[in-house]
Amino acid sequence: MKRNILRQTDRMMFPALSLLLCCFGIVQAQGNTARRPGEQTAALTSATQTSPQNASAPVDKEITVFGTKIHYVEAGSGPTLILLHGLGGNTQVWALNISALAEKFRVIVPDQIGFGKSDKPLINYRIATYVDFLDQFCKQLKIERALLVGGSMGGWVAAAYTIAFPQRVERLVLVDAAGFAPPANFDTRTLYGLNPSTREGMKQLAAKVFYNKLFTTDAVIDQVLAQRIGAGDGYTINRIIESIIRGEDFLDNRVKSIKQPTLIVWGREDGLTLLADGQRFKKEIPNSTLLVINQCGHVPNVERPAEFNAAALKFLTATSN
Repeated sequence: MKRNILRQTDRMMFPALSLLLCCFGIVQAQGNTARRPGEQTAALTSATQTSPQNASAPVDKEITVFGTKIHYVEAGSGPTLILLHGLGGNTQVWALNISALAEKFRVIVPDQIGFGKSDKPLINYRIATYVDFLDQFCKQLKIERALLVGGSMGGWVAAAYTIAFPQRVERLVLVDAAGFAPPANFDTRTLYGLNPSTREGMKQLAAKVFYNKLFTTDAVIDQVLAQRIGAGDGYTINRIIESIIRGEDFLDNRVKSIKQPTLIVWGREDGLTLLADGQRFKKEIPNSTLLVINQCGHVPNVERPAEFNAAALKFLTATSN
């Protein structure tokens, strides 16, 4: 019985834990009651099952951008909604959200360059790289205007893209987004903890990412570490960390130019990008709203998918002011 529960818990957590490395905030140590393991497993199974009868089931596709393969999944129809994962993530981190959002939108979820099933060239990755790739990605798919949702580093990319190409973004959702420069006394060497290669390093990172301690059991950590080592994106992660250390592409004094309606979603117990950053986004983006989710860490779309999906849909389908 215990073994079966563990298997269910592991299966539930694997897509979520690929988000373990997806933020660049300063590392410091009102929702519903957290779902039980069986309930979360059922939600994940429902969100990821595909069948010919399900028009909103995600379909794998790929295109070539700047000579490299970019893998993405697409589901649903309607206005285009693009979901951007964070550092060390891939399309699967949105597994609990795609089907719900695809009921109203054409949902497109890329594996950003250097991650997932996309190519991983040996280049100097930085946020500006991802803005350029998103620009070309949208041109290739003939997307002239879209709604953007980005988590952690993906939120940084989404905000930077909105600043660079405001005419192409209709609405913006930032989920525990990274992007502000750390304070001057911050030890940037600790950022390499975002690319763990030991069980202890992975456990420490998981504890900062998730409020629910089910995500930090030894059995899960062991299997997640194996996935992390086999993901093949360690070079990408380190290059981005080095870009941060060089002080490139921060959002400080830039997000005030974002005029689009913006929803900022934050887990109150996020130990990576602190709630203070969410409050700062709210203060500096003129037309923005902050939603704080209690008993939730760095990934509200994973730990609180029903609450996140409902809030995102309400915001994304609202009539502009």
